[in-house]
Amino acid sequence: STLRFVTWRCRTWRQNAALMHMRQLVQHHSSFARLSAAAAVLALSAPMAWAGGLDSLAQFVKGTRSGKAAFTQVVTAPAKDGQAPRARTQSGTFEFQRPGKFRFVYAKPFEQTIVADGKTLWLHDVDLNQVTARQQEQVLGATPAAIVAAAPDLKALEKDFTLTEEPDSGGQQWVKAVPKSRDGQLQSIRVGLKPAAGGAELGTLDILDSFGQRSVLTFSNFEVNAAMPASHFQFTPPKGADVLRN
Repeated sequence: STLRFVTWRCRTWRQNAALMHMRQLVQHHSSFARLSAAAAVLALSAPMAWAGGLDSLAQFVKGTRSGKAAFTQVVTAPAKDGQAPRARTQSGTFEFQRPGKFRFVYAKPFEQTIVADGKTLWLHDVDLNQVTARQQEQVLGATPAAIVAAAPDLKALEKDFTLTEEPDSGGQQWVKAVPKSRDGQLQSIRVGLKPAAGGAELGTLDILDSFGQRSVLTFSNFEVNAAMPASHFQFTPPKGADVLRN
């Protein structure tokens, strides 16, 4: 099902950009929380063999209960009328705690916060002082969010996605996840996993939607199983904010 926020009055291009990003992260039936929660553990044998991508994903999903990282996101819209593709860059921090909780804080170029508290998904545009709230069960399905933070194991991921290994590149292993449901706007997600001390960590999410828009999130300083207070996954709309519930 398509996530639509059609109740916004005087919708600006910034609002559209924020909603498109939220749509990419949390659309398509239960999977954004699963990809991130899906990077693997390095083989600990003497020759240090780097396991296959699907094995790494399975080990990460099962063994990583929480994590936090910095990220940079580059969103590229498809070219139109012979013009070059348009790209915009955002950056911030990301935290997740399975099952089903995560927090994106965008610091540049505009301050925005996306919080999933286990029941409600919140999007807060700080400059516009607007908040959009949705029930998580309606929007977290075959999405990137589900891959990072929700699935307990690879079998759960495979209920929503067709998973295939892709060739290693850029020092990362790659798994391509294609939603089994074709109702949403998500075309595919490529998950990049990179080796780290004592295991593997999420390096990249490469998301392609059905409109040809590509969103690449690159993670750095990733901390696996980091301890985080429960308050990080709670959200209260600020006083005076325009709150839209769908």
